[in-house]
Amino acid sequence: MPDDTHYRKLERMYRRAAINRLLPAEMTISAGAAEITLTVREDQFHAAGAVHGAVYFKLLDEAGFFAANSLVEDVFVLTVTFNLYLLQPIADGTIRAVGRVVHAAGSSFLAESVATNAAGEVIARGSGTFIRSRIALSPAIGYE
Repeated sequence: MPDDTHYRKLERMYRRAAINRLLPAEMTISAGAAEITLTVREDQFHAAGAVHGAVYFKLLDEAGFFAANSLVEDVFVLTVTFNLYLLQPIADGTIRAVGRVVHAAGSSFLAESVATNAAGEVIARGSGTFIRSRIALSPAIGYE
């Protein structure tokens, strides 16, 4: 079973990803789970003045992705499918996305993610299938 060293390396890999300069967030990882917290900013809004669905997708997919990768120590996992349900808009505060692996079989993982606002209300849900890739977890991809 992977340990805290693996989880901290994944957290550093997440922080170093170029996309997170545009949408900075905090992440914590444990066995089969990941939690991401993002502060809502106006530059994340669509024309109607609330957070764009792409931000919801990013947070929920990454929460599920890193929950799955927490169980894999040698290679990067990849998202195969992801279903997203946008339930409620958000225009201030924070978004907290929590992903958990609900099934693992061979090289495939099913994870579910839930996003909540600062009051703890569910604003979005998602589920995804993730598979082991051939990309080694290495310093070349920020895993160090």
